[in-house]
Amino acid sequence: MMDFEAARTKMVDNQVRTTDVTSHSVLRAFYTVPREAFVPEKAKSLAYIDTDIEVGAGRFLMEASPLAKLLQLGTITKEDVVLEVGTGSGYATAILSMIAGSVVSLESDEALVLSAGQTLSTLGYDNVAVVSGTLEAGYAGEAPYDVIFVNGAVEEVPAALLEQLRDGGRLIAVVGYGNAAQAKVFVREQGVISEGSFFNASVKPLPGFRKAKEFVF
Repeated sequence: MMDFEAARTKMVDNQVRTTDVTSHSVLRAFYTVPREAFVPEKAKSLAYIDTDIEVGAGRFLMEASPLAKLLQLGTITKEDVVLEVGTGSGYATAILSMIAGSVVSLESDEALVLSAGQTLSTLGYDNVAVVSGTLEAGYAGEAPYDVIFVNGAVEEVPAALLEQLRDGGRLIAVVGYGNAAQAKVFVREQGVISEGSFFNASVKPLPGFRKAKEFVF
């Protein structure tokens, strides 16, 4: 039987702390959340290796280091209401539940909505609601949000998501695909959106966020 606790500590010490992640709340969450509970049965022994893990429906559990760095960029506190776009298996949702006040997690795949919701509930992450809907549209019913976290790479961030930020709110996303993709933070201030780029991050894409094809005459 694999010692998951030892594997988890090793993952944080070797993959996360070594990549400039210093936020105490983020590190504590990564040390605590059982990553193995959020991967398919056949992949449990791989739960802590430094790669993206497929969790079904073409979705991936993001590698620990970029996930931790992105969440650190969000400077999330217990005062914050967070929208996560793309629940997947619910691992990032569990991490967010530990560092935020409450989390609304949006997923378009019904099977993942059910399985992630069940896993999170079983493990006692009770400040989380997993909801079903189109990822690009966000979840206006609970808006505005202090933080929106896009759990996967996107070609562009839709205006619909930026409109769901509270004044002073921030959206964290990886924009672009492959090694040239950038971790970005979009901040809404008095209705105006500004953006900053922070580091390159190659993470798996979230389905649906393609730019509309422009007509070329």
